[in-house]
Amino acid sequence: MPRIVREATVVWEGTVSRGSGVVGAESSGAFALPVTIASRIGDPGGKTSPEELLAAAHAACFVTSFGSELARAGTPPEQLQVACTVTLDDVDGVGHRIVTSAISARGTAPGADAASFTEAADAADADCPLSALIRASATVTIDATLEGGA
Repeated sequence: MPRIVREATVVWEGTVSRGSGVVGAESSGAFALPVTIASRIGDPGGKTSPEELLAAAHAACFVTSFGSELARAGTPPEQLQVACTVTLDDVDGVGHRIVTSAISARGTAPGADAASFTEAADAADADCPLSALIRASATVTIDATLEGGA
């Protein structure tokens, strides 16, 4: 795989406590999302946060890896639904840190059984660069359920 480089920017106006910013996907132009400190520590109010963006990125990374693993096993998926919950918490003596990223995957893959589906999910986790990055300082969990399988 060739080296991949992507870029994002944030333009912030005002103080951290009362200001706001826009997170933009510079490489693709795919999004420009509002962000505030309130959306990070309280009610999102229609704005995003770094933790939500990490959850989205982890889910997207995992689903593409998972689909590839299922296809490699000869059971390409018809549909995959992946949710990711990232938890930021106060760690004694360290401060605020990402402590968990929990992936929940559901899907259909003709020819797969529950065991092979779980095996593909585990392989996808091992191959997902964001799982590896998060696992360096936090816990990553995977819950994979085959729907309508053998």
